[in-house]
Amino acid sequence: MTLPVHLVPEGSLAGTRPGALVRLDGAEGRHAVAVRRTRVGERLVLADGLGRSVEGEVVEVGRDVLDLRVDTVRDEPEPSPRFVLVQALAKGDRDDQAVEAATECGVDEVVPWQAARSIVQWRGERGEKARGKWDAVLVAATKQSRRTRRPVLAPTATTPDLVARARGGALVLVLHEDADAPLAAVRLPESGDVLLVVGPEGGIAPEEVAALEAAGARSVRLGPTVLRASSAGPAALAVLSAASRWR
Repeated sequence: MTLPVHLVPEGSLAGTRPGALVRLDGAEGRHAVAVRRTRVGERLVLADGLGRSVEGEVVEVGRDVLDLRVDTVRDEPEPSPRFVLVQALAKGDRDDQAVEAATECGVDEVVPWQAARSIVQWRGERGEKARGKWDAVLVAATKQSRRTRRPVLAPTATTPDLVARARGGALVLVLHEDADAPLAAVRLPESGDVLLVVGPEGGIAPEEVAALEAAGARSVRLGPTVLRASSAGPAALAVLSAASRWR
């Protein structure tokens, strides 16, 4: 069984070597001690979310804090190519579900997209709250799936923002039910960003598809069925991962 993973602040594991003591406190320490009831002698993994992780044995437990004696230090290189999910804002919790499952499937970056047909609007305080929720979902899913790199949460993008980014992407794939080319037949580049664009419940507007294709994107389909906004992105990531990373 894989060991539990707890995230620590970025950069806090820099210079850590085997034999060192690392303290886990704050919200993560509270979760480890009060919720998971971690005890002396148990083994844990602490990760900084940027690819560095340490494994070791818990040698002391206090109130909402524990000390870990490190015996292994690992540095996971950044994946190449990078998988970027452009997820249109959706009503209910469907986009939250998409972000969670995409993290479990190995996405490297998530871009919230304010698409033309998105019913939800991220504006002002409500938008900040929704963004914070996405970030919390990313963190929780990173730990649940035992990842040492947490996905980047990019700034919210408008369609012009997305078109501009598409021009610089190594490969941009728009998931569209009317596309002729199957995603499974796509050949991945060796490096750069691979963008997977998923529309909202009402689909991607024709003018958005045209603008993205003019910027170099390719429209592809997953299969004969139509998937929801919450499942299309994770399913596409699974297809790409099976062809590249899951070997």
